[in-house]
Amino acid sequence: QSVLMKTGLILLILGHLSFITAALVHGTVLRFLLSPGDAISLHYAITNAASVISALLTISCGIAALVLSRSLTPATLKWVLFTLSTSSCLGCLSCLLAMAVSIGLTLGNQGQALLAPCTVTNNSTSTPASQQCPFDPTRVYSSTLSLWAISLLLDAMEIVFSLRCLLLSIHLLQL
Repeated sequence: QSVLMKTGLILLILGHLSFITAALVHGTVLRFLLSPGDAISLHYAITNAASVISALLTISCGIAALVLSRSLTPATLKWVLFTLSTSSCLGCLSCLLAMAVSIGLTLGNQGQALLAPCTVTNNSTSTPASQQCPFDPTRVYSSTLSLWAISLLLDAMEIVFSLRCLLLSIHLLQL
């Protein structure tokens, strides 16, 4: 029971941190990027939505583990934990792979997809060209990559603890 409770608490915390990280990425950059014609920005948006969904699955798995740790008798709750931990594992794995592709795409094009909504204006010949952006473009490349790296790490930890929860549920179901 104590192992299940600790695993549930860790999943709950990791899920919330992952959710907050995805919200920060969306709020700072991705809400300005989404254009249906651009495949890279569409990939960024889908990856961020997958990150939110996997975070919600991880939170649900943590709650189910906490509830089950109080009383190990309900078979229905054991099956719910089995289903949620499997879904969380697969969701976090797909999110981890998509996040790695996003980081690779961003590093490959030196962040030009992140700065796509910015327009270059040339006011006069004496001043250099300046960018008109709906967000602050100075640190968008490094902050987005940092948040994605944090999200990548959180997804990896969520996979480990979801797998642990899956193994505990398999043991409880005596499969």
